[in-house]
Amino acid sequence: MDPTSWNLPFPAIVAALFVIVMFRANGTYWLGRLGSAGARRTRLARLMDSPGYLRATERIDRFGPPVVAVSFLTIGFQTVANLAAGATGMRLRHYLPAVTIGSVAWALLYATLGTVGVDILGRLYERSPVLAVGAVVVAALAIAGYLVWEFRRQGQQDRVPQPGDSPVA
Repeated sequence: MDPTSWNLPFPAIVAALFVIVMFRANGTYWLGRLGSAGARRTRLARLMDSPGYLRATERIDRFGPPVVAVSFLTIGFQTVANLAAGATGMRLRHYLPAVTIGSVAWALLYATLGTVGVDILGRLYERSPVLAVGAVVVAALAIAGYLVWEFRRQGQQDRVPQPGDSPVA
């Protein structure tokens, strides 16, 4: 699905992308709701009725909508956020505004930056497939390197010195 090849005005492309992502995100939400309802008919029901689980679902319902909205600016986390919102039973009055805001942002970004990036990469591939694949590999390695660096940095900050620890030189 390449919106750059659609022979439509820009607002129509954004509207079409909005409808597509709304169907996908809400479908994922309802899959989560159905999965949760099915799990309540198993041994997991006892866990799902525990005070800790109920507190967690209450927090997700209260603080989750901004996470759902922002998840549309990520790759991969969007599906997890919508599935979790459904599985934990986030109220529709909280979920629908969040998913709408996120879907509008996603549609605008995909209709502009996303399609431009795909178009540029396609043109580069026509001229030099090796260079295009190399650019994707470099980008993937840069992202992976950043993630490894961030996890290591976070791990060092989380480690609290214990009494008797000697400084490492």
